[in-house]
Formats: sequence, C-alpha cells, structure tokens
Amino acid sequence: MEHLNLRHLHYFWMIARSGSIVRAAESLDLSPQTLSGQLATLEASLGGALFKRANRSLQLTDFGKTVFSYADDIFQSVQSLTEVLQQPPENRPLTLAIGIAASIHKLIAYHLTEPALSQPRPVHLVCQTGETGQLLRQLGQRELDILLTDRQPDFKDAGQFRATRLASSSISLFATPELAARLRPGFPLSLDRQPFLTTSLNAPYINELMNWFAAKRIRINVVAEVDDSALIKVFGRQGLGYFAAPTVIHDEVCRQYEVECIGSIGEVRETLYAITRARSSGNPAIEALLKSRPGLDDSIKKSKYKFQIDRFIKTLI
Repeated sequence: MEHLNLRHLHYFWMIARSGSIVRAAESLDLSPQTLSGQLATLEASLGGALFKRANRSLQLTDFGKTVFSYADDIFQSVQSLTEVLQQPPENRPLTLAIGIAASIHKLIAYHLTEPALSQPRPVHLVCQTGETGQLLRQLGQRELDILLTDRQPDFKDAGQFRATRLASSSISLFATPELAARLRPGFPLSLDRQPFLTTSLNAPYINELMNWFAAKRIRINVVAEVDDSALIKVFGRQGLGYFAAPTVIHDEVCRQYEVECIGSIGEVRETLYAITRARSSGNPAIEALLKSRPGLDDSIKKSKYKFQIDRFIKTLI
C-alpha cells in the first residue's frame, strides 16, 4: 500500500461518480487520453480491473466497487475538511472528547459539561463514561481531552496530569413519596434497617456516607448494588429502596424520577474535579470547563436546561 497513488485514486473516484471518462476529464481539466492512462496505471498497481464496459458505458467491477467504497469515504472526508478549513479560524467547530467517571451522577455531568456547549463556536462533543483509572489512561494517551471525576489522580501521576476542583455538594437521600413520608419522622435513625440502593463503583461519597451511618449507629440494609447512577434512581422510583444523590441536583432528581427528599447530610460531600494533561491545550472549550463552579455547590434549582439535560442523559445511559 506504500505505492498507492492518491491522485490516481482520486481520478478513479471522479470517473466512478460521473460514469464516464470524458465527463470526469472535463471536471478535472484533463484530456480523456491522459485520464484513461492514469486509470490504467492505477489498475496495474492494484492488480485488478476497476471497470468493465457495458452498452458503451463504464460499470464498476466487484473489485472496483470495493475500492470505490474506500475511496468515497476518503474523499468525502477530504471535502468536509476542505469546507472546514475554508472557514475563518474563529468560526471553525471545536472537537471536545470528555471522559466522565461512571460514579458521577448524570445530572451533575450535564451541569459540569454545559459551559463547553455555550461557546461562541460550534462544539462537537464526544462523551465517554467509565472507571476513572481507565479514563485517566485514555487521557494520557490523548484519546480524551479532559476527565470529569470525583477523585484526584494518584501522586505518582502528579507530573502528567493537572486536577482542578470544580464544585462540592452535600448529599441528600431520596425515595418514593410513600417511603419518604415514612422515613422523614425521626430522621436519620428512621433509616435503620431500611432498604438502601447503593452504587458499586466505590464512589468516595459513598464511603463517607457509610462511615456516617456507622457513627449514627444506623444499620444498613443494602438491597441492591448498581454500577450506574441513573439506574439506581430508576430502581428508587419503583420503590425498591432509598438512595443517595448530591443535594445540588435535588430538584432535578425529584422532578425526573418522581421521588422526594428524605433529608440532607451536610457532613457527607461529593467533590468534583476536572483532570487535564499538565500542558495546556489551548482549546477554549476545555478552558471553559476548568473554571470553578461555585454555583454548583448545593444551589442548583430547577434548571432552564431541563430538556437538554434529558437528552444529554439519554446519551449516557
């Protein structure tokens, strides 16, 4: 393949699209004889005929159809790139690949990501969820531009990555209206031996919550361990037990999952970080995400972005 001539491949692509060497030659400002010779050279280098003649027209052979499918992908992409490059630099779309730790609640993920979507330039956003360690490796390999997570990198990675604290929220407990009404009186002792839905992702705030339960002498009855924060809320909506979520998304959790708050726990907090490579990328969408978000500290009310949030969450479930 080191001998594949892309110019000859482009000539073939033009001939296949126009169905005629003459018409392709006119588009390329070449003589039909020159174009025919270039096509013959390409066929010789590839080791097979690309066209066959039928009723005075050219038709692709099976081999030609295979080559054309690849050529079409190549030159359609080239055309798209050309259109982008023809735009003024300030109008060119930004590409942003974000890793989101699976232990972060999806509603929180939207609020952390929203500043990148509010840029003057169009932003093509790619989101990937997963375990923080794996996402951190992808960040180091430049497969991601930024990682949103609830924990900082290990000290051994301090020289490679930079952690920026974004926000912190206390934790609240939620359940169906019926269960919440039963558990509010006498909170938090009313939680003793009640069905609890927890994440299996070793989220730092869950470890803090378990220690808080132990300090209050509340015996935990874990009925389900789920590795997806949105699925936990779905189970909670069905009445399988109460669950924990950051207070910052109190209103949105209650609205979307038709649950009520049992109580809030100020001593237990979820702290969120943006992890980037140590060297600045110069991407304005990334810089927007790195700004501290004090407005996310326990204070989000019903969001004007609720419809965008719903669509965003569906891409992560």
